[in-house]
Amino acid sequence: MKILVTGCAGFIGMHTCLRLLARGAEVVGIDNLNDYYDVQLKNDRLAQLSSFENFSFFKLDMTDQGGVETLFARHHLQRVVHLAAQPGVRYSIKNPHAYIQSNLVGFANILEGCRHHKIEHLVFSSSSSIYGANTAIPFSTNQNVDHPVSLYAATKKAGELIAHSYSHLYGLPATCLRLFTVYGPWGRPDMSPSLFTKAILEGKPIDVFNHGKMQRDFTYIDDIVEGIVRVLDKPATPDPAFDTANPDPSTSYAPYRIYNIGNHQPVELMAFIEAIENALGKKAIKNLLPMQAGDVVTTFAETSKLRDEFGFTPSTSLQKGVGEFVKWYINYHDSK
Repeated sequence: MKILVTGCAGFIGMHTCLRLLARGAEVVGIDNLNDYYDVQLKNDRLAQLSSFENFSFFKLDMTDQGGVETLFARHHLQRVVHLAAQPGVRYSIKNPHAYIQSNLVGFANILEGCRHHKIEHLVFSSSSSIYGANTAIPFSTNQNVDHPVSLYAATKKAGELIAHSYSHLYGLPATCLRLFTVYGPWGRPDMSPSLFTKAILEGKPIDVFNHGKMQRDFTYIDDIVEGIVRVLDKPATPDPAFDTANPDPSTSYAPYRIYNIGNHQPVELMAFIEAIENALGKKAIKNLLPMQAGDVVTTFAETSKLRDEFGFTPSTSLQKGVGEFVKWYINYHDSK
């Protein structure tokens, strides 16, 4: 099996590549190595992959239409895991064009590659942010998600719709995975686990938005990767029970599916901070702040479809996951 992984130098991308390589797949990875956050961390992730003979890396921006076309033409790919994107809710408010280019134009180039080269299965990442103003929890893929509260979420919703059109028009098997607050070793430095851990170690205050009255469905990286790989192995097919008079957003008459991957256990932000404090053996100085524009109060994944169709439910406890993250963080930064 020859698999393209976009965003291979990213947090989820690196872990996904490692899992696929370990089971013998040939992996082609692309990443533009942009400076949205520390490029050295991205290079260090790539170093974890470079020892595998069945891994090839190409520095490539998805918005380079000709480059993406050449990549697909040369490598005879069978499946694609599309994880590359411009991430970040708050950054999207200040830099909207970066999201339009990466999450829409770039994704369209990947879809065109899949279309013209008869890719067996496209698995692509979406986000829990897509549920937006919806307050009916747990968040279900059966629910309407037409009220995003950030441009980031809007581009992810648009990407889901565009992918469905490719499934409808060209028969491209495509599966969308809405990921919920992923954390773990090699995580992004702009995310709360790294920001909190760094500040606590340095004795600096941490910003706690909405005065700590937030809940997140924190999901450990190993559980996310397990879900990605299981879904990748089972290409989407048309749903014979799909009712066009009462359409279910999570399925289709086309070979297209949507699943949540989350821990199904929302955690109070204060409890998450406490888990980091316990792992570090040091208390945080908290700077309580109001809600940030584009944020949502709670994320909570309904995951029964993932369980029923793939026999898998994320299960890593917060204490174990945070402990593994803190251990990696200290070792990684002590080695610099």
